[in-house]
Amino acid sequence: MPDFAQKLVLWQRRHGRHGLPWQGTRDPYRIWLSEIMLQQTQVAAVIPYYQRFLERFPDVGALAGASEDEVLRLWSGLGYYARGRNLLRAAREVAQAGRFPDTYEQIHALPGVGPSTAAAIAAFAFGRRAAILDGNVKRVLARRFGIEGEKAQWALAQKLLPARAIGTYTQALMDLGATVCTRTRPACERCPVAGECVARREDRIDELPAARKRNPLPLKHATWLVLLHQGSVLLERRPSTGIWGGLWAFPELISGLAEVFCRKVLGGEVKQALRLPEIEHGFTHFKLRVRPIRCTVRKILPRAEAPGRIWLDLDDAIRAAVPAPVKKLLLELRGRN
Repeated sequence: MPDFAQKLVLWQRRHGRHGLPWQGTRDPYRIWLSEIMLQQTQVAAVIPYYQRFLERFPDVGALAGASEDEVLRLWSGLGYYARGRNLLRAAREVAQAGRFPDTYEQIHALPGVGPSTAAAIAAFAFGRRAAILDGNVKRVLARRFGIEGEKAQWALAQKLLPARAIGTYTQALMDLGATVCTRTRPACERCPVAGECVARREDRIDELPAARKRNPLPLKHATWLVLLHQGSVLLERRPSTGIWGGLWAFPELISGLAEVFCRKVLGGEVKQALRLPEIEHGFTHFKLRVRPIRCTVRKILPRAEAPGRIWLDLDDAIRAAVPAPVKKLLLELRGRN
């Protein structure tokens, strides 16, 4: 076993994380579910979602038989909703095949499974030798070896793979980056490879890995129409592609006055329209600033029952598959009623 891998394996067994709910199992379904949820999401945020998913969908067959709306409802608030849609697509592929794929290549072919995710699943569930290179691992390799660039790091990650204890080694890389070799204020005194660390020796810890130049995020605007009628609210299903694909949200005002748009397009005669405080929500590539308009509806017209729209009691709307800022506003509305 290479010296680097050996030190990480010993460190993991003594000091790594061992109590996470998806650890201590070889069940590929549970490992796959956790790895998809952990993509771009902190462990603490994932745990309650993971536990709720397992309660409702204890195996891949149960998940494969679910509707997209039910999956997205349980996913609501976790973000990056394409993961939830891909999770359902992959579950149906696995259920149709009759077994979970057990090689890196087959796992990588599942919807929503990238190279590092496939490698982690292959290592944890089947003991396959495959390299991971997520953000935490890139930081560990950049500092320990002074190597940057994705191509060079992939080659290094492959070279460092041990012949045995691959699951322990893979978890060690993840844990070292997440808990010791952190982006800011790394705990070098607890690092098992600090003695050979290039960044530490050359006093370049803050330089490695080099920070990517980030352009200011563009700001987009939207106006939400919050139609209320006798304790119910109108929600509209968003297109399957784009932000919040497939989720339920408030209709957006495309043009003109809110009252006219509500009557002609949404089928609600408005008695009173009131502007609510603006909401700002951040995405990976842009910021969204929303101006909600609360519209008290006097009468619902037949066109309000168009496909893709639904009137729900506030309590039911809160439990529906809605994005986090929509749920927050719904909770505020329930508190005012």
